[in-house]
Amino acid sequence: MALQEQSATLRREMPVMKRDGAMPKISVPEISSPIIQIKDLNFYYGSKHALKSITVDISEKKATAFIGPSGCGKTTLLRCLNRMNDLIANVRVTGSITLEGKDIYGPSTDVIQLRRRVGMIFQKWNPFPKSIYENVVYGLRIVGINDRQQLDEVVESTLKRAALWEEVKDTLHKSAAELSGGQQQRLCIARALAVEPDVLLMDEPCSALDPISTAKIEELIHELKDAFTIVIVTHNMQQAARVSDHTAFFYLGEVIEYGETGKLFTNPDKRQTEDYITGRFG
Repeated sequence: MALQEQSATLRREMPVMKRDGAMPKISVPEISSPIIQIKDLNFYYGSKHALKSITVDISEKKATAFIGPSGCGKTTLLRCLNRMNDLIANVRVTGSITLEGKDIYGPSTDVIQLRRRVGMIFQKWNPFPKSIYENVVYGLRIVGINDRQQLDEVVESTLKRAALWEEVKDTLHKSAAELSGGQQQRLCIARALAVEPDVLLMDEPCSALDPISTAKIEELIHELKDAFTIVIVTHNMQQAARVSDHTAFFYLGEVIEYGETGKLFTNPDKRQTEDYITGRFG
């Protein structure tokens, strides 16, 4: 179905919210054993209160989408999940984020190990100025793995997982810069997968890609979520509807609504959610 048709279908199916001021209870997905639990999280850039009392559970081996207008806190929260925000001066975090029950902001947390377990794919692909092969094995070499047979096996298996092997198997020692944008993004996914993370964070991974490359990435997300937990930030609501199991709608640093994707897009509990999805603001 074309994006325009899908959008039109979503709007036709959207019920009219009650205008008497009464709001139904927010739908919350039933997550029996979440891999990530975010509880009463507040985040500050200096004096700016960027995230306000965020409480969200992330389901294991599912795809969770963060949607909302620019500047609403989606990427800030995503970067909290592997402590990328530690690299920014004058920030402060309160509340907690646990990964399989362990507080990632606790004093005993090894941040390097955390980032191995929680990988990140950025909006703009960022392959290293190395060969395709060396991009994939970079993380393994960092931890001292240099056995050629083992590296070869990892390169093949992860490039296959990233749906790139057939396109590059005969050119592994060429520069990654020679690949197309979509191929470079899939290479970055392969590089993240090579260290066997538990969680894969994606910050608008398709925003700079053409429709064909975007479709390949979306298909890849569907395949990867059988083995990995995926959290994706996207401005493309149709993309969120296509790839995610759960969706959180953010506005002005708060989670307005969080629930199963189909429910949130076709029968939201909050007027703000409906207004954003139907294009009244954003």
